[in-house]
Amino acid sequence: MVLRSLLVRPPTEDEDQEQVEAGRAGNGRRRRVVPRLAWRPLGGLLGPAIGDASQSLGALALSATTSLITGFTLAFFSDTLRDHPGLLLFIPAAIGLRGNVFGPLGSRLSTAMRAGTLTWGWRHDSLLGQNVIGAMASATVAALGLAIIAELVALLLTDDTLDVIGISDFVVVSVLGGLLASVVVLAITLGLAVASARFGWDLDNVMAPLVSASGDFVTLPAIVVVTGLIGRGWLTHSLAIAFAAVALFVGGWTIRSSLATARRILLEAMPILLFAGTLSLLAGIVLERSIDRFLTFSVLIVLLPGYLSTAGALGGILSNRLSTKVHLGLVEASRIPRGDSRADIRITFVLALPIFVFLASLAGTVGVAAGRTSPGLLLLVAVALTGGLLATAFVAIVAYYGTFAVVRFGLDPDNHGIPLVSASLDVIGAATLIGALVLWGVA
Repeated sequence: MVLRSLLVRPPTEDEDQEQVEAGRAGNGRRRRVVPRLAWRPLGGLLGPAIGDASQSLGALALSATTSLITGFTLAFFSDTLRDHPGLLLFIPAAIGLRGNVFGPLGSRLSTAMRAGTLTWGWRHDSLLGQNVIGAMASATVAALGLAIIAELVALLLTDDTLDVIGISDFVVVSVLGGLLASVVVLAITLGLAVASARFGWDLDNVMAPLVSASGDFVTLPAIVVVTGLIGRGWLTHSLAIAFAAVALFVGGWTIRSSLATARRILLEAMPILLFAGTLSLLAGIVLERSIDRFLTFSVLIVLLPGYLSTAGALGGILSNRLSTKVHLGLVEASRIPRGDSRADIRITFVLALPIFVFLASLAGTVGVAAGRTSPGLLLLVAVALTGGLLATAFVAIVAYYGTFAVVRFGLDPDNHGIPLVSASLDVIGAATLIGALVLWGVA
């Protein structure tokens, strides 16, 4: 009851008085009182009130719009990517790493705010300070690991005739570019947390899409800027050694420190971050081998980042809501979702309908205006909606069963929910879009 009192608005004094007076009406006979309900859009499918729906839809719309900008940025820097073979395979994983690190940070802050355990103390040993240290340490160490995996994947799975960039190049781009992007995304994440406390937002509704949007928007330019330092012989090798040493030092210091929360965040995050990064690299190869489909109608390249980002953001919202309710004891594991879990999954699907239509409409309109070839707006919407709903079904399964599987192993679902969704979505998400293209005969 105490936990539910944190989440349910108590009746006001006026509402109490109205019910008392209603109960006295009718010559002293007791009358059944039906409390007034807040407006529930679409029959309540979008959540308990208009606030949750508007927060999620607004955040998803912003994420989708920002991802389209990323798509145009990717097209603009195509010459840079062509000059550095292997870099294109690395970019989806580098972008995804930001969301996989700072999305869970937002989820942990949301849980702490709902539980009343978060204080805005900026000491390094405070709950907030340790979360920040754990997130930045995870981003730095994972960037080094991702660079090593990227070189291995590029050498093993790409064409033997392709002269991919070297391990030193990957380390410089991943660690330095990642650090630049991480500082900005961290500031945005903390800003969202402060704003949610100030304006009464629910972080579970907005954190995943907005962190995903900021990661998309910031990481790609940071990587492009850093590419000026690769392929420069001894300078690149020296920088790679220095940044690798920094990453190892940060990881070692965090593990050996007395900061138990930061240490746990790093140790729990590393396996899933590297696993997610590896699958992102494989997804890049899947997309590259289907590149002819995207070149036929180049507007699909503009749509792709937003499509994957939106599906991941929907899964992130669901994961965050489930993680918070698990910590508060409001949901329990079951073979088939029920109660609040089923309601959250239903909300996710209803959010997917307008946001994928919006994404495809925006991509089609702006893409054609920018001179991109298109199969037509209606067909583009059909492709995005069909593939998007399939991707949403997949992330709903992963988010629900993954959350309770993590809990069963004694791990924190706040640390694993978003990376689990991201890791599985990168390959499946690309496959759903390609499948939708084939289904509708687009390419």
